[in-house]
Order: sequence, then structure tokens, then C-alpha cells
Amino acid sequence: MQSDAGDSIWSSEVYRGLVDELLRLRRRRNQVDSGAILEASAFAILWLFEDGRPRTLRELTEELCLEQSTVNRQVNAAIKNGYVERYEVPGQVSRLHRPTDAGLAAYEHDGRRRARHLESVFADLAPGTPEGLLRELRAYNDAYERLADDA
Repeated sequence: MQSDAGDSIWSSEVYRGLVDELLRLRRRRNQVDSGAILEASAFAILWLFEDGRPRTLRELTEELCLEQSTVNRQVNAAIKNGYVERYEVPGQVSRLHRPTDAGLAAYEHDGRRRARHLESVFADLAPGTPEGLLRELRAYNDAYERLADDA
């Protein structure tokens, strides 16, 4: 795509290539392998509970960076499927959510499948290492968040 002046909107083909690769990652984010138990949204919700801390719907919404109506729908589906439970805490207005035993088992099953898949992908990654990719992605996300906070 070009600007009205006829030149590229990208200052560098490297930046255009990076955007293309980031979009490829985004398209892949919700892919689920045929042996998975959980839908992508349920896996993402259960991922947040890995630290053992229950959360309100508002906290889940903030951490997933989605609209509250979307998270509410996804959490309700996870509850209906028996992966998450909602419960009241005396003296607290907002109800909390936590994984059920079935949710933890499904998360562990799918997490192990994802880990094995990543190991296969990284075995095929050349040149490069998982540590290098992690370091660069973390640096990119940190810089992006610093600049977003300044905007």
C-alpha cells in the first residue's frame, strides 16, 4: 500500500516484514490442535490462574485485554463446561473465579501438548534459540508498553 504521495507508508521493508510476521502470529493465536480439550479462550482464561490466585471478572477482562462482554461470554462457557467456577466471598461485592479440578486437568493436558509442539518448532528453528526469541520478544513488549504508557 502506498500513501497519497505514491511512496510506501513503511519507512523500511524490515518494519513491513515485522508487521507481517506479527500478524502471522496473531492469526495463529487461536488455533487449537485436534487433540486439545479446551477451546483457545478457555486455555487463555486458565493460563491466568496458573499463579493460583482467583480473579474477578474485571481482573480477567483487564488481563485478557478484551471487552468485558467477550470475557463474560468466555467465562460463562468455561463455567458451563466445568472448567471454571464462580463463587461469592463474604463482604465482597464482586464474585471470584477459579479453575475446577476438571479445568486444571484439561489445562495440564493441553499445556503439555502445546509445550511438546513448541519443542518441535524450536528444534526446527534455525538459526536461533528459544532463549533468544524470548529475550527479543520481551524487550519488544517492554518497549512497546513504555511507549504506550507515554502516549
